[in-house]
Amino acid sequence: MTTAPDVFNPQRPSRMPYHRYRPYQDRVHVPAGDRRWPSARIERAPLWVPVDLRDGNQALVEPMDTPRKRRFFDLLVATGFKEIEVGYPSASRTDFDFVRHLVEDGAVPDDVTPVVFTPARTDLIDRTFDAIAGLPRAVVHLYIATSPVWRDVVLGRGRDEVWRTVREAAAHMARRAGDTPGIRFQFSPETFNLTEPDFVLELCDGLTGLWDASPDRPVIHNLPATVEIATPNVYADQIEYIHRNLSRRRSVILSVHPHNDRGTGVACAELAVLAGAQRVEGCLFGNGERTGNVDLVTLALNLYAQGVDPMVDFGDIDAVRETVEHCNRLPVHPRHPYAGELVHTAFSGTHQDAISKGLAHHARRAAEAGLSEREAPWEVPYLPVDPADLGRSYEAVIRVNSQSGKGGVAYLLKRYAGIDLPPDMRPEFARIVQEATDDSGREATPKELYELFRAAYATEGAVRLHAWSAHEEAPGVHRFVGTLEAGDRVGDHEGTGAGVATAFADALAGAGLGVEILDFAQGPAASFAKCRVAGVTAWGAGTGPSATVRAVLSAVNRAVR
Repeated sequence: MTTAPDVFNPQRPSRMPYHRYRPYQDRVHVPAGDRRWPSARIERAPLWVPVDLRDGNQALVEPMDTPRKRRFFDLLVATGFKEIEVGYPSASRTDFDFVRHLVEDGAVPDDVTPVVFTPARTDLIDRTFDAIAGLPRAVVHLYIATSPVWRDVVLGRGRDEVWRTVREAAAHMARRAGDTPGIRFQFSPETFNLTEPDFVLELCDGLTGLWDASPDRPVIHNLPATVEIATPNVYADQIEYIHRNLSRRRSVILSVHPHNDRGTGVACAELAVLAGAQRVEGCLFGNGERTGNVDLVTLALNLYAQGVDPMVDFGDIDAVRETVEHCNRLPVHPRHPYAGELVHTAFSGTHQDAISKGLAHHARRAAEAGLSEREAPWEVPYLPVDPADLGRSYEAVIRVNSQSGKGGVAYLLKRYAGIDLPPDMRPEFARIVQEATDDSGREATPKELYELFRAAYATEGAVRLHAWSAHEEAPGVHRFVGTLEAGDRVGDHEGTGAGVATAFADALAGAGLGVEILDFAQGPAASFAKCRVAGVTAWGAGTGPSATVRAVLSAVNRAVR
């Protein structure tokens, strides 16, 4: 059946064979219930568990060697992660050797728990326990795929056979761990989000009992969205159902592991935490199979932007990014949330104007409150967090190209050279900059902006001033004396006025140039004059000890030109 298109929507059916795919409700039963997660709030960070060294590493074209893995591990420790998945020891010699390296080098701090990953096979479980021998504490993570499509197509086993396989593997793990108090267990029903909810509960509750979990030695049940199949609210419903129906709930740490096939991994993780998850597995910047694992950097800094302590330190985000790029040999996208090279950068004129005004307002409010700008509450348009909190400089916030406007140009000129253009002068200089960037087709650096400023306002013109002097000969009366060259005429002229600028204008009148000063502004790095000469109005600027006179002279030359 084809429905008629909405009047407002001119789109027409595509030729793509969308009928080949089934919606999630035809693939998995999601129990309906009285949802509580939509009204929940995240007020405390969950336990973050980076899986870069295992799951992320499996997704690399060039898997990490031990030096790269060690550098990554040290970064994770320094950032503040307390539970770190360090490898899949039974998968390769490299993974096994890295875990042994951590053990033998004493690289694991006392407050960090390594996690190792194993499938439900006794020989591979043995290899895993061999790898962690000598560690005072570890989590051994057991997994098996559980969804109907995996049971039928990949494993060739029914539900009873899957449960028998898991039970035998879990019992073997318990025997290998013995009475070692530092060894805890984790279970992942792989493809959880496509598995019947009652079967998930059967497996998880069975292992909670088999492993004799208790509040002081809890088991971790990790529920992966191995391949995203639905909108994030559906995953939240699935998590809430398990959260509210698990037996011995206080003896279970409920964990999630969202992937990003639909591009909603971050949303799935956030809603899952609202729904009862206490632990989140993911990778820094979202590396992982296919479209990646959920991004722990974005998740943590999303909390930070809501005033919640993320419990990890990304105060030098560029250093974190550079290390991850080196270890993964993959770039982080320049528009990646929080960490991308351009993520805090505005090129648009309207954005730049709002940001520059917001930064100025923030500085004033901080001063009024007697606080440093780094301590004052943050509220600046277009910037959800203060870039300085992430180790970023404000020079990267506003950059100028042909799309930029007067606010951004003025902001950068002030930051780079201390030249604070008067508001009425900014549109004129912005047009000069836009002409230059239109011609070049590229960004203008702060240094190039300053050079454009000097070329526009500080070069000599038809009117030149040679030797001159100015002094206050009486209160409120200034006298200017100098040699002026206008075209082919050179002569000595003098004038008086209430200030040096007006005295100079009076002297110019004696040289045949009627100059009306319409506006004048003076800053620490430059002076600015707006003058009318023979019916033509122009702004001028001057720097240095004689900035006042040079500003008027600049305006005159730009008017007569």
